[in-house]
Amino acid sequence: MKATRIAAALAAAGASVLFLSSPSFAHVSVQPEGAAAKGGYATVAFKVPNERDDASTTKLEVNFPADHPLASVMPQPVQGWDVEVTRSKLDKPLDLHGRKVDEAITKIVWTAEDEKEGGIRPGFFQKFPVSVGPLPEDADELVFKSLQTYSNGEVVRWIELQEEGQEEPESPAPVLQLSAAEDGHGHGKGAQGSASSDEDGEKAHDDDHDETGAAGTTDTAARVLGVVGIVIGVAGVAFGVLARRRTA
Repeated sequence: MKATRIAAALAAAGASVLFLSSPSFAHVSVQPEGAAAKGGYATVAFKVPNERDDASTTKLEVNFPADHPLASVMPQPVQGWDVEVTRSKLDKPLDLHGRKVDEAITKIVWTAEDEKEGGIRPGFFQKFPVSVGPLPEDADELVFKSLQTYSNGEVVRWIELQEEGQEEPESPAPVLQLSAAEDGHGHGKGAQGSASSDEDGEKAHDDDHDETGAAGTTDTAARVLGVVGIVIGVAGVAFGVLARRRTA
């Protein structure tokens, strides 16, 4: 009984710690679906958890970085949500495949179609995918300051920036980390690295072939031995039956 009480107390304490610490990491975030390489295109998803027990999230406003405007931004339709895209004129036009682009999307707002019954209910989260590019080549990250609105009118502003060497702020802005630029063949290295990758790939293929052949030979031998064992077993049973009949 005493051990049961101790276990229950420890479980309750653990649950309390998890409950108290969850808001520190349950915030609006942005993550690439695959790679987000400098100079390339990517599909990113804004993940929005509901942190309230008595209200639903009914609106998400995402502001795109003005210091690194993106020439191509296409949100994916999300069932149950309306989307509004804001375009703004650029002080300096962007070059998109040889075409000058003088405006870019600076804000996207998703609003629940049914703000009373819809939205992100307590205990759930929602992803809002967006195709973006070309990603800047002179930056390591992109910051998307966001506002999360609840059905009770509360607005949480996810706009605080992470200071180097400091703890994560209470309401951090979503940050997209960019990976190293890739070449035209999708390799992260130069021509020499690509050749090495091809050679390694061929060697791995040969090794796999050898291992597969060896595995096939072993499997065949095992099957033959198994059949032989069955035949011997049947013969043994038949011999035993005949011996019993002769004795009788």
